[in-house]
Amino acid sequence: MKIFSDRLLLLAIATVAACVAGLAAQATERLAIDPAASTVTLQAGKSGALSFAGHSHEIVAPVSDGEIALDRLDISRSRISIRFDAKALKVTGKGEPAGDVAEVQQVMLSDRVLGVQRFPVISFTSRTISVTKRSGDRITLQVAGDLALHGVTRPLTLPVNVQLMPDQIRADGSAVVRQTEFGMQPVKAGGGAVRVKDEVGVMFSVVARRQ
Repeated sequence: MKIFSDRLLLLAIATVAACVAGLAAQATERLAIDPAASTVTLQAGKSGALSFAGHSHEIVAPVSDGEIALDRLDISRSRISIRFDAKALKVTGKGEPAGDVAEVQQVMLSDRVLGVQRFPVISFTSRTISVTKRSGDRITLQVAGDLALHGVTRPLTLPVNVQLMPDQIRADGSAVVRQTEFGMQPVKAGGGAVRVKDEVGVMFSVVARRQ
């Protein structure tokens, strides 16, 4: 009888474990980032003694692809990955003379800055996600992960505002990336009297839809 009872106990434990694993699997949703509905914009400011004579640069970074593994029951168990084609980054020309845009674009993609021929992919992968505030379907997160840029991978933590919807989510936020931390030297002109700031602002609005 004891052997029979032990077997029943083991069977019950195995059944519960299988149910828990099944519920965990069901709790995780795979959502694909929608490049057409997502925007990432970079702002490169100017500095130096003659900064008034220079121009700030606005750059768009189209999303190549990405995925969010969303756990609605425990948001901290979710994971995010997103990738960009470095060659696709484009200077919009907003706020600068039209005649300068082509040159700024060429310099940005060249080995002087991004070196897109050697480093064609920019990516961000989350490591930890924590909830700092929640009100219904709106959540504020602290996302810590790794940014791979210009052949260098460094940690990056950013606040993200998320809106949960039945079949998709929207994530908005901003961050600051320092070029020198990724082995890039800010472009200078006029003997250094005008130069691009080391800090580049990043603003993003990302939409991911259930697959």
